Amino acid sequence: MATQDTASETENLTLVQSVRDGLYTEMKNDEDVLVMGEDVGKNGGVFRATEGLYEEFGGDRVIDTPLAESGIVGTAIGMAAYGLKPVPEIQFMGFIYPAFDQIVSHAARIRTRSRGRFTCPMVVRAPYGGGIRAPEHHSESTEAMFAHQPGLKVQIPSTPYDAKGMLISAIRDPDPVVFLEPKLIYRAFRDEVPTDDYEVPLGEAAVRREGTDISVFTWGAMSRPTMEAAEELAEEDGIDVEVVDIRSISPLDEETIVESFKKTGRAAVVHEAPKSGGLGGEIASIIQEEALLYQEAPVERITGFDTPFPLYALEDYYLPEPARIKKGIRDAVSF
Repeated sequence: MATQDTASETENLTLVQSVRDGLYTEMKNDEDVLVMGEDVGKNGGVFRATEGLYEEFGGDRVIDTPLAESGIVGTAIGMAAYGLKPVPEIQFMGFIYPAFDQIVSHAARIRTRSRGRFTCPMVVRAPYGGGIRAPEHHSESTEAMFAHQPGLKVQIPSTPYDAKGMLISAIRDPDPVVFLEPKLIYRAFRDEVPTDDYEVPLGEAAVRREGTDISVFTWGAMSRPTMEAAEELAEEDGIDVEVVDIRSISPLDEETIVESFKKTGRAAVVHEAPKSGGLGGEIASIIQEEALLYQEAPVERITGFDTPFPLYALEDYYLPEPARIKKGIRDAVSF
């Protein structure tokens, strides 16, 4: 688990400001880093994650592109193969699918296809998830599709501190990273973020709350209602919940998952993606394979539903919220 740096000066930033700070920091450090995407230049991006970068670094490194996701990522792959470090932005995860073939069929395979002659140091950024009352295709949470592809790393920060540190680590990684940003909490709260550059290692989960009765695994925007449910359960029922923020969807930090489960013997997974085929099933399987003899109850999955993400009238019902999370945890503990 990464240790938060408290020695350097800090700024009080939102998550999206921290993303912007991570981009700025690494572009200052490395002239091979560039950003590209629709409206990322003078406009500063749809969520203002690239605000001010065009004025600082110019049009050769902050590149406005046509609205063509396959072209954005395909061009970035070519840049990466020849030594640059592009960070293409897809405006919403629901629009990433035209670029899916470029990501899984080409970026993810360059290292093995070329027998190590080429790598693809590229970070595809995309806001993901629901909860902001957006229209269709703006609330996708299909991280499992990318986690299934060997050759890709899939990262999801849930705090401003992690957003900057994980993004810098992703940009410095020699292989392609899909970096999904939970837009529901882009501006939900602030965190002290070091002004210096720092890395949060990829592939490591973080224990956000120590507990002894059940381990709850979650990530992204769902970390906040999970923490809220954990605190309420401690007060209402005396249930001591351990909350593990997965952070790295691929590779999964199996060691932290298994060690947490061995301590508590019970588990739940909270994610906003649909239940079937989601990462919750993978985490449950890891527990079965590595810690079966410690298991005292079935693993609960508290998730979105197996439907397209609904329009705004049903959004709050679709997303796991503290009451539903508490019910799932109580079911596991009382089994």
